[in-house]
Amino acid sequence: MKNKTNPDLKSSCENLTVMYDGACPLCRREIGIYQSLSPLEPVSWLDVSAKNENMSPEEQARFMARFHVRTKDGHLLSGAAAFVALWLTMPGWRWLGRFGQLPGMTELMEVFYNGFLRIRPSIQKLFK
Repeated sequence: MKNKTNPDLKSSCENLTVMYDGACPLCRREIGIYQSLSPLEPVSWLDVSAKNENMSPEEQARFMARFHVRTKDGHLLSGAAAFVALWLTMPGWRWLGRFGQLPGMTELMEVFYNGFLRIRPSIQKLFK
């Protein structure tokens, strides 16, 4: 069941909440792929680039700088750990989520994610 609503940050965590930078063309494209799937559990999508009265400018900048998800139990994950949590709910991606759960893999994926973040501005230009 797809849920494309934009919950605010202070709402209860009934679903996995994906916080993504909707101002980033690369991010929008990737999130669109996930949104086209039927997740194994409800997922809420929050475009953190949109104005949200429940989010300070500092929070917004932090959430736009890295990929984040809030789990159903309220834990905030970022980077590779956030991707692993999302992939575990997505058909066709669960294998990658399970791979990320192997000892040391999330940490290794985080190294690659941090490298990607350094070149992300250049890649974004290709998707505009």
